Amino acid sequence: QVQLVESGGGLVQPGGSLRLSCAASGSIFSILVMGWYRQVPGRERELVARITNGGNTNYLDSVKGRFTISMDNAKKTVNLQMNSLKPEDTAVYYCNAYLSKDYWGKGTLVTVSS
Repeated sequence: QVQLVESGGGLVQPGGSLRLSCAASGSIFSILVMGWYRQVPGRERELVARITNGGNTNYLDSVKGRFTISMDNAKKTVNLQMNSLKPEDTAVYYCNAYLSKDYWGKGTLVTVSS
């Protein structure tokens, strides 16, 4: 079992930055991949960025060059640095960890608005 706790969401103006953090607890040494997903009402949850134990990363095309994911492999803490934020980045952001199945945090709201 893994528990995930997100932090760092909030309100930011367009062009601003936010840093999301997610701390894992429990069976953290079995985690293979950690990542961030986002969801807006009426739409499916989408992958924003993920990182493997080996450091391989994947990004949603629309966030490439603006968002950076990083992971402390020992502590199993994953961060998402979000720069040049746009109104369309507004969503609830969920931390994800994959072992033999997916685990999810409760989500943190990011609102990009002037």
